[in-house]
Amino acid sequence: MISISVQEQDFDAGEEYRQLQMGNTDIGGIAIFTGQVRDLADNPLKFMRLEHYPGMTEKSLQQTADQAAERWPTIDIRIIHRIGDLAPGEQIVFVGVSSAHRDAAFSACEFIMDILKTSAPFWKKEQHVNGSSGWVDAKDADQQRAERWQGGD
Repeated sequence: MISISVQEQDFDAGEEYRQLQMGNTDIGGIAIFTGQVRDLADNPLKFMRLEHYPGMTEKSLQQTADQAAERWPTIDIRIIHRIGDLAPGEQIVFVGVSSAHRDAAFSACEFIMDILKTSAPFWKKEQHVNGSSGWVDAKDADQQRAERWQGGD
């Protein structure tokens, strides 16, 4: 089963883990990634605004999850991505993957995050304590991580 949610409200990672685990005795491993807003020591962050394109964003996340499920024998995939104004330390994203085998759970979870970081239609704007602000550009390192999945695992 694949579950996708784009939402303003926070999530409970423990509850999401329990949902992935519930009623599935064939699970051998669950891989989870949670991401949060990082503060910058040299230019303290007041908040980060995450915007998205409704409908297109969910479709993009679904396609990424579908690709992961085609590449690895997953049981369940859960993706939650938050939008709105988020302060340093707040959660942004949850990716959870269950599988009969740990290697498939790890690989699928990592694949989803790498593709999400470079392909999902989210826009991030930082607002700093000193009043400066700006849109966050994609990082070369994120693009390189995503490119390694092309043509195989």
